[in-house]
Amino acid sequence: MSAPRPELLSINTATVRKQWALPDIIAGCARHGIRYISPWRDQVAAAGLKETARRLRDSGVELSGYCRGGMFPALDRSGRRAALDDNRRAVDEALALGSPCLVLVVGGLPRNPDGTCGTKDLAGARAMVRDGIGELLDDARTAGMPLAIEPLHPMYAADRACVNTMAHANDLCDELAPGGHAGLGIAVDVYHVWWDRDLQREIQRAGAHAGRLMAYHLSDWLVPTADLLLDRGMMGDGVIDLKLVRRWMEDAGYRGAHEVEIFSERNWWKRDPDEVLRTCIERHQSVC
Repeated sequence: MSAPRPELLSINTATVRKQWALPDIIAGCARHGIRYISPWRDQVAAAGLKETARRLRDSGVELSGYCRGGMFPALDRSGRRAALDDNRRAVDEALALGSPCLVLVVGGLPRNPDGTCGTKDLAGARAMVRDGIGELLDDARTAGMPLAIEPLHPMYAADRACVNTMAHANDLCDELAPGGHAGLGIAVDVYHVWWDRDLQREIQRAGAHAGRLMAYHLSDWLVPTADLLLDRGMMGDGVIDLKLVRRWMEDAGYRGAHEVEIFSERNWWKRDPDEVLRTCIERHQSVC
């Protein structure tokens, strides 16, 4: 299998967020010839939305996605309304930055004010996610901003996302956007879905609807993994067959960016950020 096109490489700004602020990340990616980034909302807020849009224009760097919307479940109606309002703001920000999609990390069990889970009703949380996406989708379609559901590994079902498989994400797309893309799709993060025995079939299922495969995130699963959130591996350092998953994505029609998203408290966040970007460039060509 030939190497991917180098111009498809994108850097999710989490990959070097501990070393650089967002303006430095934009400048660093431009310096290394990296065309795409996917920034996080808190980084954009710190740098300023208008200033970030200007820096992107001046540097020639574009977005492959925007992180993140979601977190829909809440214990009461006012909490769910606040979440929806925040998601509408995220749509506006994504539009201002020229993002091709807003990535949704949908949320898990509703939380009490002290951060503890306020219920054990997982089915109820999933219903709130479905309803929240459905309501946001109306506004996002009007604005012209596609929404990309990101299934997260089941270890995050309680606290970050109760959509944990490609099948569940496809089901939501079928229910909320019957007949095709219609502004709703899926962000495929290999770290979260590589283990799923039905992954190839569900990628093909998504690919049967033009545009449903909206984003593709890269990292690797280390063995052993020291921390399930903050110990992602650089591509090639773990056990995921990245070339195989890319083949499945391309066979399903995906032609978008390859976004490196690495949370690495013990390793890559401690390294020189230019070294991290150089390694991302090399590994994208050699193992992805």
